[in-house]
Amino acid sequence: MRNGSPAGFRISGHAGVSEEGTDIVCAAVSSAAYMAANTVTDVIGVPAEVSEGSGTMSLMLPDEKSAASCSTLLRGFRLHMAALQEQYPKNIKLTDTEV
Repeated sequence: MRNGSPAGFRISGHAGVSEEGTDIVCAAVSSAAYMAANTVTDVIGVPAEVSEGSGTMSLMLPDEKSAASCSTLLRGFRLHMAALQEQYPKNIKLTDTEV
């Protein structure tokens, strides 16, 4: 969060529901994260910093103006992650931080 608006997200690790590559929880989280990142960069057109690695992905918006234009999308992403956490509380942990 940046001044009350979502400024991005970071996901890391594997859900551990099943083997890597067949884990439906990992697939759900990854799919939602890629959809959010692609919408920010390719549909809304914000030059966000997106990085990905083995078991990690992050998106950081460059400034408050960008955060305002992406707020609805990122709040929806957060709600989706919270719903997945309710279904899989042993496999997903959400943490909100201020930047």
